[in-house]
Amino acid sequence: MKLKSHQKEITKKILISLVLLYFFLLSIKLMSSSFKLFGNDFAESLVSMTANPFVALFIGVLVTSVVQSSSFTTALVVGLVACECLTLTNAIPIILGANIGTTITNTIVSITHIRKRKEFKNAFEAAILHDTHNVLAVLIFFPLELRFHILEKSALFITDLLFGSAAGTITNLSFKSPLAYIISPSVDFFKYIFSNNAHALAILSFAMLFLSLASFVNILKPLAKTEFRDVIHHSIFKSHKRCFVLGLLLTAFVQSSSVTTSLIVPFAGTGFVVLESVYPYILGANVGTTITALLASLALGSSAALAVALVHCLFNIFGIFLIYPIRFIPLYLSRKIGDSAMTSRIIPLIYVVTIFFLIPILVIFF
Repeated sequence: MKLKSHQKEITKKILISLVLLYFFLLSIKLMSSSFKLFGNDFAESLVSMTANPFVALFIGVLVTSVVQSSSFTTALVVGLVACECLTLTNAIPIILGANIGTTITNTIVSITHIRKRKEFKNAFEAAILHDTHNVLAVLIFFPLELRFHILEKSALFITDLLFGSAAGTITNLSFKSPLAYIISPSVDFFKYIFSNNAHALAILSFAMLFLSLASFVNILKPLAKTEFRDVIHHSIFKSHKRCFVLGLLLTAFVQSSSVTTSLIVPFAGTGFVVLESVYPYILGANVGTTITALLASLALGSSAALAVALVHCLFNIFGIFLIYPIRFIPLYLSRKIGDSAMTSRIIPLIYVVTIFFLIPILVIFF
């Protein structure tokens, strides 16, 4: 009788967790929607300032940080290349910058754990791991691209090899995330209620994010002491290959690496998932997020746009091959940054403002 009651209690908590997870995902989407209302025109005007590759790199960081979606930035760039408003060479630094900017969402999510020291340290390390890997990848490939155009030449070679002149005949291929069918009606409802008021939507999204995540973590904590933790740790995250595939498929499914990488943060914070398992999951998410741009380029039927999308994909794949064998470096850096954040809890806030906004703005405008 006790066992049945215990199982019912766990089932109840899992169902409540799923409801809270829905609101968590909804808050991420609302946050993105509100930032896009702030920054659509701003983003497009910035992308036009791409003659200098260093400026273009930080434009990618800033635009993606503002709209909180690398998919938005890459899709925008794909469209501009397709209509010949932007060259492939000038587009590549923006794509690299977008890979840094996209990590802002999971970093913000980690800050919601700030009231509880150990939990915050775990969550912040998991979030920073994404930043660390992507920054290291950019530090490697940006100078190589300026000197040798490795990504550009590889993308053009594959485009010609696969499609040749027929690339322009591929049309009418599109894919909508199944998650959109569940989340979009609620997003549209709140946008209608608040008359597309960006400020109100931003406040609502942050409040919803904090409350849903706090409640989600409170339910996860007791479950961490039950057999549910073993299911998560020893089944879903049993091997690095499984973690990678999960990150890739989940991101391709929801078409947002911001959502999937943010999703892992509370699990890391409560100790369900160790940092070593978070890393391959993040790498899978990096590859999975390139699906959006690939589909957008195929729908446009432009070989140049397809080349841009391939650059995004190749950058993430090459980054895995180069950095994963020396994964102790990003893991070490993430833990060190996590330790420094414990000395003062204002450091994560300074980190977000400096890395994602202050430095890019200074580089772009000065």
